[in-house]
Amino acid sequence: MFEVNKIGDPVGAEIVGLDTSGEIDDDTMRNIEAAFADHAVIVFRDQNLTPEQQLAFAGRFGVLEINTFDRHALDGHDGILVVSNIVEDGKSVGYADAGSFWHSDMSYTATPPRLTMLYAIEIPHRDGRSIGNTLFASAVDAYDALTDETRERIADRRAIHSIAAKKRGIKKAIKLDPAQIEKNPDVLHPIARTHPITGRKSIFVTADECTGIEGLEDSEARPLIDELAAHVIKPEFQYRHSWRVGDLLVWDNAAVQHVVDRDYEWPRDRRLLHRITVNGSASF
Repeated sequence: MFEVNKIGDPVGAEIVGLDTSGEIDDDTMRNIEAAFADHAVIVFRDQNLTPEQQLAFAGRFGVLEINTFDRHALDGHDGILVVSNIVEDGKSVGYADAGSFWHSDMSYTATPPRLTMLYAIEIPHRDGRSIGNTLFASAVDAYDALTDETRERIADRRAIHSIAAKKRGIKKAIKLDPAQIEKNPDVLHPIARTHPITGRKSIFVTADECTGIEGLEDSEARPLIDELAAHVIKPEFQYRHSWRVGDLLVWDNAAVQHVVDRDYEWPRDRRLLHRITVNGSASF
């Protein structure tokens, strides 16, 4: 039996005493799911996984999804997106600009991923500490902290989420080909999203991927989007994950938003992780 130790507030827990590379029985999986529902971000330390083992464990949570940026998929494993700033023979080995701004993964899809799983293979360090850490913000606790007036203002409102708004990267503009945009037309999601398992509401708006609000003029919609997005990422709602090699991190895209701390440099500070997403359901 594993232990669950809270490591963040309001989200974040470490699961101790579980090897995710092996067979996991149904009772254990139910306990993992319960910890995940309670903490929204969970980490399994010191894992040693092959791509096949990571895919198998992710599959216990649901149907695996192929990422829109599949040109960065791991060779022979379409379900794994390589997240890396490493350049070999003049070519990037992975998606270097993943996590450049606060977001919920693939919110521009009709059924955004239920969860994301990231496995750390190389992590940069400086002055004895890891860099390139990931920050998470609880969109659930942010919703709970809203005034009654703001909750009424956003009730039944839907925001426009657009892959075409995904324009900027840290090193260069993010390139979107016409097929990616055609495959992912703009979608509407409720601003106050209900979690399909816990029933709690969260703020489902990000400044960099939401282009408007249904039924509102831009002059009213844009300030509201910016106000809500800034509220979600207040320090009191955040957990910072300090990466170690062997970390297997899983987060709930219906409960948190995240961003990478860009305190590392290209190409000196090598960073390499394998990412898997598990499909979700239409937001409501």
